Amino acid sequence: MSGDATVKELRDVAELAVELAKKAGADHAEVLIRDGSELSTKVRLGEPEVVEEAGSRALGLRVIRGAKRAVTYTSDLRRDALEALCQESVTLADFAEADEFALPPDPKELATNIPELDLYDPAIEEVDAAWAIRQAIAGENAARKHDSRVTNSEGATWSRVLGATAFATSGGFSGGYRSSYASLVVAPLCDDTTDPTNAKKRNGFWWTASRFLGELDSAEAVGIEAARRTVATIGSRKVETQECAIVFDPEVARAIVGTIFSVANGSAFWHKSSYLVGKEGELIASPLVTIIDDPLIPRAPGSRPFDGDGLPTRKNSVVDKGVLSPVLTDVYSARKARCHAMR
Repeated sequence: MSGDATVKELRDVAELAVELAKKAGADHAEVLIRDGSELSTKVRLGEPEVVEEAGSRALGLRVIRGAKRAVTYTSDLRRDALEALCQESVTLADFAEADEFALPPDPKELATNIPELDLYDPAIEEVDAAWAIRQAIAGENAARKHDSRVTNSEGATWSRVLGATAFATSGGFSGGYRSSYASLVVAPLCDDTTDPTNAKKRNGFWWTASRFLGELDSAEAVGIEAARRTVATIGSRKVETQECAIVFDPEVARAIVGTIFSVANGSAFWHKSSYLVGKEGELIASPLVTIIDDPLIPRAPGSRPFDGDGLPTRKNSVVDKGVLSPVLTDVYSARKARCHAMR
């Protein structure tokens, strides 16, 4: 079955499940279906260690009855199985606590246009385990040959993930898309003999990843960079606690930005679990710092055409010249945060 046909099939099933949930007595229903496959291969010292390949297809259903909700899952997408799931879900909702914030978004706010973000590469689908193993071996060999101080290896791993997603709601939203992702990681080891009384093993790694096979760095380039970074740790040592200027490796930026997102979000705000609560509009970083959340970048690993509520995704400022912008929320968190702010 072609990729477009798979997405249509999933959307049809999602829309059917919504219809069946409404017939079972739900006031509102949301259905998310994911169909995916994964391949992961790992080699160490030139020999295959792991080859794993698996596929799955599962449906998540959320029903709301009154102000009560229930969430259920199944991998059985036959009509009779879905009918039973919907009946059970509505019954479960009747026993749940009422939650006025869990109501669906206004149908007028739902996405009406699903942008094409070019998130799927058919070439990744053609990759088999044998090819993936050869890539992993090439990357590890390049690391071991690049520098004689690389004496061992924690291995090299080549992986890919393929997926199709469909989402439908009783508010009138229905959408779907395909996605792909591939990566290679090489992790060499070297001996640090700078201190003869306490020789150590130093480890490092390097990687490449993309939604498109042709955009991956070559296995040899990944291996060489992994070796360079590993050898560069020889002679490294801890320093005394102190205040000083720090130069971060560009790779660390990912973790720093991730830390900001973990506390600058609606859930953390209404839970009062973020040190940034109450600081919107205030300077929290250097004026040189601007962070943008943009899920509409074509081919980007974090892009998606709609969010988990069926609303259109959009470009948002998180930090603007050091100033914290209004934080990112889903519909539920926005309502909770608004309620807490009014108290």
